[in-house]
Amino acid sequence: MSSASLALAERSAPRYTSYPTAPHFSGEVGPETAARWLAELSPQANLSLYLHVPFCPAICTYCGCHTKALRQDAPLTSYKETLLREIELLAATTPARRVRSIHWGGGTPSMLGPSRLREVARVLGEHFRMDDALEHAIELDPRLVDPALAEALAEAGVNRVSLGVQDFNPHVQKAAGREQPYEVVERCVAILRAAGLTAINFDLMYGLPEQSVEDVIRTAKLAVALAPSRFAVFGYAHVPWFAVHQRLIDEAALAGANERLAQAEAVRETLEAAGYEAIGLDHFARPDDAMAVAARSGTLHRNFQGYTTDAADALLGLGVSSIAKLPQGYLGNIGDTGNWRRAVEAERLPVSRGLAFSGEDRARGAVIERLMCDFSVDFGRVAAAHGFAEDAFDDAVPRLETLLDEGLAELSGRRLAVTRRGRPFARLAASAFDSYLEARAARHSVAV
Repeated sequence: MSSASLALAERSAPRYTSYPTAPHFSGEVGPETAARWLAELSPQANLSLYLHVPFCPAICTYCGCHTKALRQDAPLTSYKETLLREIELLAATTPARRVRSIHWGGGTPSMLGPSRLREVARVLGEHFRMDDALEHAIELDPRLVDPALAEALAEAGVNRVSLGVQDFNPHVQKAAGREQPYEVVERCVAILRAAGLTAINFDLMYGLPEQSVEDVIRTAKLAVALAPSRFAVFGYAHVPWFAVHQRLIDEAALAGANERLAQAEAVRETLEAAGYEAIGLDHFARPDDAMAVAARSGTLHRNFQGYTTDAADALLGLGVSSIAKLPQGYLGNIGDTGNWRRAVEAERLPVSRGLAFSGEDRARGAVIERLMCDFSVDFGRVAAAHGFAEDAFDDAVPRLETLLDEGLAELSGRRLAVTRRGRPFARLAASAFDSYLEARAARHSVAV
């Protein structure tokens, strides 16, 4: 790798699961604005629902999620009750009812347990209309899955599960604060399939402390042997200024830019050799999987859950810190449980921040989404489609200079294409179109 490419790999950039990104949300958008936006949704609108459960039995050292350790049962019952009230409040605020997608995240949402999960799913079904093609997904910790949970998930309508695998090497697991033997994941997969839950995703990570190229290859091969439908392969984001428990990680044990690139490429080669198609920056799927089909047809999307086939008109968030995306802009829920609960109990939408889209936000967001999903975009055509002059985003071209000089991207007229070698740098290409980066500084993880 050239010194210029190495410098690029060490630069930070947003993950672009939204545009504008969350650090630029403000308190100018609150409950009143949220209520107005929700009321303006069409009764025919397609909805996607995200439910956040901010609890884990213990905090993994590498984790950057909004969660906290919990070992008592009472707070889970209280959280469930408030979640039910928020569902009722949300349904009373919007005329939209048709749900195409549900996603449970966290934290560890399965900590609610079988009965609470079933109750929340039942109340959702009472207030919203589930589409026949509903995708109902949940993130799971393999160490906490047993037959009772798997059966409850199936009864609640869950039809896709995502397992946090990360790495199968004991020394890496110990360094990352998540010890989870291969046999635990193998048993978890068997339990899920026995309950009829066959659409299974694995999350893997590279760039973890003490991790090597050989380690990620071994992990990928063991994971392939369990035959999941999809993989998401994330680079560890070392953000100790945000996730303070990451300060326990020895930074000297973290891979440098060259090693991270080598690890990412090693996982890619291993999964592609096993028949999985690369999708976007960090996903892989069987060729007949809906996500692979969407990637080939140019209909892949990106939201706060990452790459998705979900094309809903609005994403509505429920629970602490969840984020909604409506046609008018983003809404962010209150980030602490106590204030979230008090807002819901007062029958007030628990929204504390957000951002109203400008026309330019929508256009630049469309450019960034296509770059992140397809690795190419005609940004002049996108500008024109949103009512701007074709040269409206030419200000990005100087910021692309190093990527172009290094052969990581190619520009023909206003069609920008990220090359195969440049795909790990796609976030940097996208950041060239981000008008907020220089205006308001925010700290992000490294781009590769």
